[in-house]
Amino acid sequence: MFRSSSFHTIDPKGRIIIPARFRDHIRAGGGNGVMVSNMDGALYGYTINEWLAIEKKILAAKSQHMRQFKRFFLGNACECSCDKQGRILIPQSLRVYAELEKEIVLVGVLDHFEIWSRDKWDAQNRKMEEEMEKEEVREEIASLGL
Repeated sequence: MFRSSSFHTIDPKGRIIIPARFRDHIRAGGGNGVMVSNMDGALYGYTINEWLAIEKKILAAKSQHMRQFKRFFLGNACECSCDKQGRILIPQSLRVYAELEKEIVLVGVLDHFEIWSRDKWDAQNRKMEEEMEKEEVREEIASLGL
């Protein structure tokens, strides 16, 4: 499982370091790389095995919305292999989408990890703190026993 957050920089060539704890999970998940796609203004990284399961679910969906989602999510997906230094190269189109320029954050979200620009991540956290003040959100969180 992907857990925790780590702060990094993206180098001028578009490479990011994948933390060792993530690399171990990636190798256990079917390979030496991840599938990366765009979503929510960030990038999502999946192990190869998790990605194959997602593809099956998406391909089974037939609605007009899902056809458009397939184009967006699958059409922008890219397999990124870890090099000997534990880095992956993020394609230019995905860097532009997520506004990855220098400071980035990798966030473990159990079945995948997300790659955020530091500015967007900070804004997202502020937004979530505001959302957690709403009674309905607090109740839903409490229903999990948290």
